[in-house]
Amino acid sequence: MFAIAARTTVRRITPTTFTRSMITITEGVEFDTIAREWRCKWSADNDKASLAAAQKALEEVADELKKIDGVKGVTRTVCGGCLDFKVATSLEADKFGAWEEAKFAPEEKFLEKLKVIDGISVVETQTFTLMPV
Repeated sequence: MFAIAARTTVRRITPTTFTRSMITITEGVEFDTIAREWRCKWSADNDKASLAAAQKALEEVADELKKIDGVKGVTRTVCGGCLDFKVATSLEADKFGAWEEAKFAPEEKFLEKLKVIDGISVVETQTFTLMPV
């Protein structure tokens, strides 16, 4: 007969705390992410050729956007009802200023490509903050 002693291994787990640099707009409204949006309207004419061309223009700058220091994500939004085409590039808030100083490159190149596409109109930009709720 063998006697087996139960062994219990206790590991001490130290919780990891991640701190984020938060910016406060007003009490209760904080953020750590700033995004730049490029948007336009496209036309359903010619089998949505302007939408296809806008997508191609985005693909030509997508890698450049993803390499921006502090980038958290690049998203494309298309609305088939109101004919919106939007590209939002989000960055860590503390890295956004450097991108702004660089004139949001490749923004000018991308917007110029949109402006010459037949069927594209209302080319605009907007900067906003993002925060999960």
